Amino acid sequence: MKYLDEFQNPELARRLLDDIRSTVTRPWALMEVCGGQTHTIIRHGIDQLLPEQVELIHGPGCPVCVTPLDVIDKALEIAARPDVIFCSFGDMLRVPGSARDLFQVRSRGGDVRVVYSPLDALKIAQQNPHREVVFFGIGFETTAPPNAMTVYQARKLGIPNFSLLVSHVRVPPAIEAIMSSPDCRVQAFLAAGHVCSVMGMGEYPELAARHRVPIVVTGFEPLDILEGIRRTVRQLERGEHTVDNAYPRAVRSEGNPAARAMLADVFEVTDRAWRGIGTIPASGWRLSERYRDYDAEYRFSVDGITTTEPAACRSGEVLQGFIKPHECEAFGTLCTPRTPLGATMVSSEGACAAYYLYRRLGTTPTPQEASPVV
Repeated sequence: MKYLDEFQNPELARRLLDDIRSTVTRPWALMEVCGGQTHTIIRHGIDQLLPEQVELIHGPGCPVCVTPLDVIDKALEIAARPDVIFCSFGDMLRVPGSARDLFQVRSRGGDVRVVYSPLDALKIAQQNPHREVVFFGIGFETTAPPNAMTVYQARKLGIPNFSLLVSHVRVPPAIEAIMSSPDCRVQAFLAAGHVCSVMGMGEYPELAARHRVPIVVTGFEPLDILEGIRRTVRQLERGEHTVDNAYPRAVRSEGNPAARAMLADVFEVTDRAWRGIGTIPASGWRLSERYRDYDAEYRFSVDGITTTEPAACRSGEVLQGFIKPHECEAFGTLCTPRTPLGATMVSSEGACAAYYLYRRLGTTPTPQEASPVV
């Protein structure tokens, strides 16, 4: 299949690995800022096939994982109301709040529905004019445009019973926060290709220059990841720190102008809390004043919520790249996909879920065992 099989070619993967091995002369630490890339890396054992001098650090690239606990608790409170139909993507239903999750709200009578698009939620609002319909809008720059379009359509069509619970975050401020940490070990970034396909690469050159780190825009198939690593290692070895687009089949420097215009109309940039990390300035979006009536937090006045993270959960350290998932004492014992302590074990893009799913429990398989690609 075009764009799948050709980017999983074993011979080409070996050539890229050989190139990386022949280039690297000293230890380097690279961070991938996308949970989808993390799953590709762990599934195919890419991190274990690389020369030992190249370390991959998993960053806060899972949108479900970084949705703050107080927003989860607000979602649970809204979803439990009898006049509300609460709509969400499926991976949010098992994300634990302080005391329960959306599955438990549904089991106790809450009308919680899984949808595949925010427009599905808008259609439900049209079909149920006497009930409030709320869509849980989370994610990075990739999912923000369709959520913005849905709010735009709700206003245009005059659908008053629809609202959006917003928890959108932005990648460049997260990179800034990571690089500004005194404990930072990251020397380069693999930037998420789908984010750049929307927003372009305009915010990255200043980050790369100021922190003197290469930033390579990378895709999601095994050869995409290896090519991104190859270009990054070459820059590091040469002492360079530029922005490089290794995903040109999907990313243009200007991104998607129509999507960016929709975001600028419906949302405004705001400070945003990241679960396990804390508040990062200018790292999120909220609905602009023009669309404030469609803001579920404003509509339902959910505030005054206090939250407590499980003491045994170290997902915040995982999200910041301080530890690998299997280095958490609760991993695979107290914390499993059936009994998660944190969102990183629940989400389809969570690092802990990837380590558990692909049996990365602390042992080191051989390259032949680790990867179906190479």
